[in-house]
Amino acid sequence: MGRRTRRTRLAACAVVAGALLSALVPAAGAAATPAAAPGAVTADDPVPGHEGMPDDGFADAPEGEQDDFAGPDGSTPATGSAEAPSARSSAGTLAVVPGRASDFNLTAGSNLTGMVDQLYKALPTQGLTALMEQANRDSLWNSACGTTGIYGSDLGNHARVCWQSKDDAISTEWIPQAITGVSDAQEDENWGDSDSDPIAVASYDNENPGRSNYASGRDNCVQSSASDACNEKGIRVSFFNKATGKYRHVLLVWPYVNSKDHISFDALHAREGKCTSSVTSSCAAQNGIHAGGMVWYGNYLYVADTANGMRVFDLRRIMDLNPDNDSSVNDPTPDGLVSDVENKKQVGRQSNVWYAYGYRYVMPQVATLKFTTAKNTGTTAGNQCYATGRPKASYISLDRTGTDHMVLGEYCNYNNGGTSHGRVGTYPMTALTAAVEGTQGTNAAADLAYGLPDSGTFGKEALWHKIQGVMRYEGKWYFHRSNGYDNGRLLQATPQTVDGTSQLVGNSKILESSYGPEDLYLEHGRGNGVAPQLWSLSEHAPSKCGVCKRELYSYGMSEVISAFGS
Repeated sequence: MGRRTRRTRLAACAVVAGALLSALVPAAGAAATPAAAPGAVTADDPVPGHEGMPDDGFADAPEGEQDDFAGPDGSTPATGSAEAPSARSSAGTLAVVPGRASDFNLTAGSNLTGMVDQLYKALPTQGLTALMEQANRDSLWNSACGTTGIYGSDLGNHARVCWQSKDDAISTEWIPQAITGVSDAQEDENWGDSDSDPIAVASYDNENPGRSNYASGRDNCVQSSASDACNEKGIRVSFFNKATGKYRHVLLVWPYVNSKDHISFDALHAREGKCTSSVTSSCAAQNGIHAGGMVWYGNYLYVADTANGMRVFDLRRIMDLNPDNDSSVNDPTPDGLVSDVENKKQVGRQSNVWYAYGYRYVMPQVATLKFTTAKNTGTTAGNQCYATGRPKASYISLDRTGTDHMVLGEYCNYNNGGTSHGRVGTYPMTALTAAVEGTQGTNAAADLAYGLPDSGTFGKEALWHKIQGVMRYEGKWYFHRSNGYDNGRLLQATPQTVDGTSQLVGNSKILESSYGPEDLYLEHGRGNGVAPQLWSLSEHAPSKCGVCKRELYSYGMSEVISAFGS
């Protein structure tokens, strides 16, 4: 009721709202289009509640992707503590998969620029520098993070960053996965006139109780009684301001035109299930993407989409739904509507009000890079991988030590079957940028690919699988291997010619890493004078195991190299 009262008050004060816009909307957004009078809005949007975006045409990935506990069919033990059933009782033997760069080729999907331009005109905008100044969540740094029980004994941490303890550090809804930062974005490590040196972390929405495909009248997300956690919110990116120790969440969204021909947005790959009897493809819910890797390069944020390739976002296109920073009052928007940042159950334009699941900032997808190779016909429900066919975009990183390249690789659970421990490939960043900025069908070819090494065992299984992150640095390759709710491992491999074929050969030295190790990011230090740091993060909340914690952390790169003996 209170929302409707504020909306009515604002609609009646059109002149005041128009005057407010010049003060509240950043210059770029205000220049994009003049505000329309609220009375000009004649067609209402879909009601009740959440219409949901149309199918985006993307392949759906298993919900248990990059999960060490997923069984061959994708099922996971209810407690998450027992070992998943395995199709293999031991590591077995597997020849190194030959690298086929052509399997990794990408092409630009449908152009989203026009729809993003419409959003840019409809909503206030905000730059990343100002967003960093408005970071509103407190993190802990270094010794303030407390115990170091999640870390292994082989490497000392140079830096530690901890999430806000009351929610983000213990959330069962949002699971941190990917990390990147200003060192990827800029050679000089400077973003505008800010001294924030941002680090960015992507988290996926994990728990959606009651969501999807429930019969009419049951507790599904379209029911008014459902919790806001029921909705699949997709991916959010948290930008950490290293100068202030604060951070801010931004919701990633997909632009679309709704059934009333209005521009709107929804969470990534997040059509809600509305099946009222049997489940069919037309009414089934879609899984959110996992975002196991992320690279910020120039103005673009590349986010891994396991089954499809990459989603691309533009840091110049961040929308601000609460410019006056007062969440209790709905702000007017340049299109003559209002925005609501207190309602956590709706997203996009609904009944002529803009929502974003309670988030102030949203960043719409501007481009898609899809694999061109057909999928292998083998099952991937239990994270199985194959020697040929389309790879998985499980994790990505940036190599700045030569010509700038993106590195992309697969998470595989060889215990569950398949014919590969995993593959990695590289792309010149010039090719990726050209595809993002080009027309539909513009290709970005990979220029190198390898299969992972076949050497070594880890307990009763293969060492070289369950890889969560990769980094190529000065010609050598570094991998983060997970190990359930226990210490992971940092691995190293070097390209060598074996029997006339170039392949990755693993270093026999293995370094103990953190519990729940994830993506890798290199802070190269060329702009800020800091010695190169290898950053990663842990994903597990304390509820998962006795010593589990969520932290961002860095190792001195020189110490990593020394520990591997090269």
